[in-house]
Amino acid sequence: MSQSARHAEILALARRDGRVTVERLAAQFGVTLQTIRRDLADLAEAGRLERVHGGAILPSGTTNIDYEDRRDLNRAAKAAIAQAMVARIPQAASVFLNIGTTAEAVARALIHHKGLLVVTNNLNVATILSANPECDVIVSGGALRAADGGLVGGQAAEAMARFKCDLAVVGCSAVDLEGDLLDFDPAEVAVSQVILRQARRVFVVADGSKWQRNAPVRIASLAAVEALITDTPVPQALAERCADWGTDIVLA
Repeated sequence: MSQSARHAEILALARRDGRVTVERLAAQFGVTLQTIRRDLADLAEAGRLERVHGGAILPSGTTNIDYEDRRDLNRAAKAAIAQAMVARIPQAASVFLNIGTTAEAVARALIHHKGLLVVTNNLNVATILSANPECDVIVSGGALRAADGGLVGGQAAEAMARFKCDLAVVGCSAVDLEGDLLDFDPAEVAVSQVILRQARRVFVVADGSKWQRNAPVRIASLAAVEALITDTPVPQALAERCADWGTDIVLA
């Protein structure tokens, strides 16, 4: 395989999994570890990947990954997280769901729940749950972000503030080692912060790729959350903070 073809395959794997490792890539392509390290260095220099210990991740910082690419990332993990989350949502509950592909996975897992009221600023969530005749869906309104079907801004935040729900299920773009939930769009974060304030119980759903990412806008701390539901063990420093705060970590 040529170097350019290998680079394309490495990028496709990174988009699918969120992270690639040197050893796994070397085994998959039948080349040396040093060859893969050079490949990753070239891709990082071109801004296509970001090097981390033992491999690379998709670049992050001030702009998010395209929504369709995010839909394909860790799809099975998100489905498992959603099932673990839905097991904690009783029938006849009121639930906030915010923007994100993991929130959409939770919505799909709620398709057979009964007596639900879901309040959301995510048009994709609303569309998914329209297939559940036992679920009433309220959409916040606000400025439509066409790239991902999210409703953001002051009008969306004001609409959310009119409700007090039993639970909030919140996704984010990144979680740092201090336990801060991070995202990219201040207009989206403002709505998520209202959701957190207006819920009696708060759960965060985040797959393991979120430990390797970064984003510039702080939503809140995991200290304010009842449980983090994820698919992989969290970094030790973060696990210790969650233990101090009394925030449960649930591995799907």
